Amino acid sequence: MRLTVIGTGYLGLTHAVCMADLGHDVMGLDVDADKVARASNGDAPFFEPGLEPLLRKNLEAGRLRFTTSFAEVAEFGDVHFLCVNTPQAAGGEADLRHIHSAADALAPHLWRPCLVAGKSTVPVGTARSLADLLRQVYGKLLEAGTPALVMDLETAELVKVSANAFLATKISFINAMAEICEKAGADVVRLADALARDDRIGKRFLAPGLGFGGGCLPKDIRAFQSTARELGVESVVNLLGEVDAINLGRRSRVIELARDVVGGILAGRRLAVLGLAFKPDSDDVRDSPSLHVCGQLLREGALVSVHDPVAMGNAARIQPGLRYAGSVSEAAAGADAVLHLTEWADYRLIDPAMLATVVAQQNMIDARCALDEDAWRSAGWSFRVLGREHRCPAAAPPV
Repeated sequence: MRLTVIGTGYLGLTHAVCMADLGHDVMGLDVDADKVARASNGDAPFFEPGLEPLLRKNLEAGRLRFTTSFAEVAEFGDVHFLCVNTPQAAGGEADLRHIHSAADALAPHLWRPCLVAGKSTVPVGTARSLADLLRQVYGKLLEAGTPALVMDLETAELVKVSANAFLATKISFINAMAEICEKAGADVVRLADALARDDRIGKRFLAPGLGFGGGCLPKDIRAFQSTARELGVESVVNLLGEVDAINLGRRSRVIELARDVVGGILAGRRLAVLGLAFKPDSDDVRDSPSLHVCGQLLREGALVSVHDPVAMGNAARIQPGLRYAGSVSEAAAGADAVLHLTEWADYRLIDPAMLATVVAQQNMIDARCALDEDAWRSAGWSFRVLGREHRCPAAAPPV
């Protein structure tokens, strides 16, 4: 099929490339001419594992191209995917200006039957204000057994935001348990492992630590909260408010730990931060918990050196006051504490004994509960973990 993707950010470019790789002819549109030029040259403007090779493959195959012209995409496409950003507005609700702008720019050029499909996360009721046509796009996937669900528009709009709200709730739940564990002298990592063995709960999104960030979960739960408030469903408003508060509280807890390990005052202390992206294998720093923590450390007068395998360029545009290091050792040089804030696989391979030779004080805060605590302690490090303030004895053997 001939598809267009309007908006070539994290969602749009990935969707365009994947649709082309399924065999469709795809044209991506963005109003940013620089982004269009980079994508047309096979240069992904952000990092996503495997994306750039697929981008170049489908450009070379002739199944993928990019433009800034709405007239061109209207002439080309049978199905138009709206993949523009829906950021959080000042009042917490979703900002739909980009969605409306894209639809308004496209509509005058549509002269034949087509489908306009929304891929952006939007509040319930949005789709009824846009085009309402149907057409088959996911034929190959359906033939392979992927289920197709048919429902009314309002339910369809609630599916994604409800899924994101549930995942955010699950993450905040285990982080609330981390607070309990810290007070009770328990171990949240072992607690999470035990809960994960219950098939009704499962282990995905049950990882304790610094909490969630990124361009979806935070803004989506706040927009959903705003929708619930408009609908008068206060139980959901209160639930999502607590989910958000618990998540943000984890960031404050990391700052408290940093303050504690360096003697109570952050001003003038040298801190090394490992990881800036909101999750590993990405250069996305939107609502990054790590950058939020870094900003607070700077405000308290700390000298903060940071390292991330791919996200430093994006982070520097948001936090230019940080010291960006080319290696973990460079970031940690002379540090009074090291904070592990994004769980990149590379950081699990750090040699604690080697890193001990470059820091001023051997203080490690593992805010992602991902490092080998025994290895770090054996190398002489003071090791702090969210939700594991006290070492638990080894489990007794079964009798």
